Amino acid sequence: MSLPPESREEAIARLNKSASDLEARTTPQISHEMAGQAAASQAWKIIADLFGGVFVGLAIGWAVDHFAGTSPVGIIGGVLLGFAISVWMAWRTAQRLMAEANKHGEPKSVPFDDDEDQGA
Repeated sequence: MSLPPESREEAIARLNKSASDLEARTTPQISHEMAGQAAASQAWKIIADLFGGVFVGLAIGWAVDHFAGTSPVGIIGGVLLGFAISVWMAWRTAQRLMAEANKHGEPKSVPFDDDEDQGA
């Protein structure tokens, strides 16, 4: 069984339609709920970075104090160093998230955001 002959323009149009249909099927559709969950997980990661750095610095400072005998200096220095490192890690994560968000362009308006503008 042979296919009916078609012109070059018809073949290109058919292929473009097939490609756009395939792209529409394979592009993941992110719901508002999924976007909110992703944002919440990133926020928890930043919070964990902040607390984790301080606690690791505290533990290292305690260990220095315990073995070197420098009573409060190690703990104070460890907490300050851990805090500085945790702030740097949180800043780095936030910069990465902002670059990723800017790569995707302007966010679409959420339906309930439009209602707030009308009431003002």
